[in-house]
Amino acid sequence: MKTRTLGNSKLEVSALGLGCMGLSYSYGPATDKEKAIKLIREAYDQGVTFFDTAEAYGPNENEKLLGEALQPFRKEIVIATKFGFKDGKPDQGQDSRPEHIRRVAENSLKHLKTDVIDLFYQHRVDTNVPMEDVAGTVKDLIQEGKVKHFGLSEAGVASIRKAHAVQPVTALQSEYSIWWREPEKEIIPTLEELGIGLVPFSPLGKGFLTGKINADTEFDKNDFRNRVPRFSQENRKANQALVDLLGKIAEDKEATPAQIALGWLLYQKPWIVPIPGTTKSDRLTENIGAASIPLSSSDIDKIDAAFAQTKIQGDRYPENFMKAAGK
Repeated sequence: MKTRTLGNSKLEVSALGLGCMGLSYSYGPATDKEKAIKLIREAYDQGVTFFDTAEAYGPNENEKLLGEALQPFRKEIVIATKFGFKDGKPDQGQDSRPEHIRRVAENSLKHLKTDVIDLFYQHRVDTNVPMEDVAGTVKDLIQEGKVKHFGLSEAGVASIRKAHAVQPVTALQSEYSIWWREPEKEIIPTLEELGIGLVPFSPLGKGFLTGKINADTEFDKNDFRNRVPRFSQENRKANQALVDLLGKIAEDKEATPAQIALGWLLYQKPWIVPIPGTTKSDRLTENIGAASIPLSSSDIDKIDAAFAQTKIQGDRYPENFMKAAGK
């Protein structure tokens, strides 16, 4: 797989990473440990060198899973993890106090079976802690050799600038996809100005852009999407038109809707590195294949024109989640 560099940082990673949250958290029962380890190692065998986790995915269980799965080739890969929630639980609210950041860093090093965290994100902006203090703490951790790069997740322009002034930010992780294009307004221009990479999570619209979900799909009772307004039956039906268009373009390219959706992201900027997640080996191979499918400017224009004519229905998160996450 080709590689990309996240902004001005010189942090080189595979063009597509692997988002590992779903193996342990949010989309129903956790994947069997041995199957999850097998999937992570299959990703590495197919060229993925960028793996994403967080203390909040479990909590801690996802980090432990990656620590075991990636240990045999630790020196050849990049691991990103995150801090910022009380006890690692998003529903408890933020905690980015310097002492908490340090505690999470030490725990993550242990769980990941490593002596350094390649990319350490603040999971969500903590309005109770000055961003300068957060960035300063990570800067200290970098100077101590415990962290290599600093990242933010879902941060706004003001927070990005404050952080970057103290410790250069290597990457911003935010939701970005064909059906969530809010970052194009202010975030992406700011990242380009400052030389910061973008790591889109949910690049396949939490699965909707794969074409495998429709109005009749029933999710596991523990699946987070049951509470997401955008995934109500009515809204899934209303949003189907965009997926149908992806399907038509995919047929012409002998590809899949998921591959076209990922290809669209890769086309946007050379410093964008999506991190699709999956629990299935065939989906993993399908997603990785997106890096090899060339999209023309005409293809992109068709997708963008369809988006402009489509009003996406439903919020991307339930209201109570937005409050807990500091949105």
